[in-house]
Amino acid sequence: MSTPQEHVHDVVGIGLGPFNLGLACLADPVEDLDGVFLEARETLAWHPGMMLDDATLQVPFLADLVTMADPTSRWSFLNYLKETGNLYPFYIRESFYPLRREYDDYCRWAAERIGSVRFGQAVTSVEHDGAAYVVTTARGEVFRGRKVVLGTGTQPRVLPCVREAGGPAIHTADYLAHKAELQRLPRITIVGSGQSAAEVYHDLLSESPDHDYELVWLTRSPRFFPMEYTKLTLELTSPEYTSYFQGLPGETRERLLREQRSLYKGISGDLVDAIFDLHYRLRVQGAGPRTTLLTNTSVVDAAWDGTAYDLGLHHDETDEDFSVRTEGLVLATGYAAQVPAFLDPVRDRLRLDDQGRFLASATYAVDEDGTEVYVQNAEEHTHGFVAPDLGMGAHRSSVIIAALTGREVYPVEKRIAVQSFGVPDHLRRVPS
Repeated sequence: MSTPQEHVHDVVGIGLGPFNLGLACLADPVEDLDGVFLEARETLAWHPGMMLDDATLQVPFLADLVTMADPTSRWSFLNYLKETGNLYPFYIRESFYPLRREYDDYCRWAAERIGSVRFGQAVTSVEHDGAAYVVTTARGEVFRGRKVVLGTGTQPRVLPCVREAGGPAIHTADYLAHKAELQRLPRITIVGSGQSAAEVYHDLLSESPDHDYELVWLTRSPRFFPMEYTKLTLELTSPEYTSYFQGLPGETRERLLREQRSLYKGISGDLVDAIFDLHYRLRVQGAGPRTTLLTNTSVVDAAWDGTAYDLGLHHDETDEDFSVRTEGLVLATGYAAQVPAFLDPVRDRLRLDDQGRFLASATYAVDEDGTEVYVQNAEEHTHGFVAPDLGMGAHRSSVIIAALTGREVYPVEKRIAVQSFGVPDHLRRVPS
């Protein structure tokens, strides 16, 4: 009998966010697919720093770990509700959008029950011994796999000038852990214009009557724009648009990602309205608020003097320079994928672009052969803004499982949209 070090798994998953967890759930009933999934933490926690009481997902419950690939799966959100006694309350609630805390508990429910998951296994290196990938963890344990799927997630993006300034600036990823100390400061400035920025602003604004702080909300966007949910726009999350996007030149893809920010980095319309209504209610109650909202404003410089930040600002439309002094600074500046350092021993086997990012194939493979190393949510620049979208996670897992097994275990939709992307074949002109 082979030892754990000698046993070769078909696939080793590294990282256990919703995407690799979804892959583990979909792989679970596949008898000829032997996988193990390693997670550095001792338990699963999904965005704990933004686990606000009333926050919901921005996608319907069908965008769970498995349903869009296998609606009959035992790992579905509906089955979680049934097993926890919450199916009827969820039904009576009549909302497609689960609470964020509810989704977090659902993911933990699945992770703690599926046999292929190993918690407390922080990966320190990935090597290749000529026959398989050798994955070593901080505990000194070794897992070998013919294939590897990376689901290590994205890292908080911090403005370079703020990083260089030092000081106690926090990213929204750590908001709740620092909320109490923020509320003891005279002024709190939030930078960013997406859902996280709006949630933090609304949370702090709602409690401002009980404290004595001033709020400043800055964004370089021309307005606090809402997320667009119209149905033909939602078709840009379709498999065929992802395929179309991947075939575009790199410069075109980068331009489109900038232009499509309102499709995935905007604020839910309900929250935009809630912020305005809260302002109005506080005004009527005579409670202030002391707050400043500024669009078209870029942070170009930052200095920390031990007490407060002096932020150098530029108004992009009026071309004016100005500044704000703030004791508290919350960065809602998003996340970025990185190539983990533990991949350095096999870096020569990977396909990277001139910016050092993964170059993912149509099947999400990033190794030179296109059959060994796969990524989840590290391919926005190649596959489009759907990379972090929970709604496409099960589809991507279906594609990866098909690549791992050589067959479509779960049907992979090729075309679901009403509209066409690119020039349809029947309209192409035949050269005379």
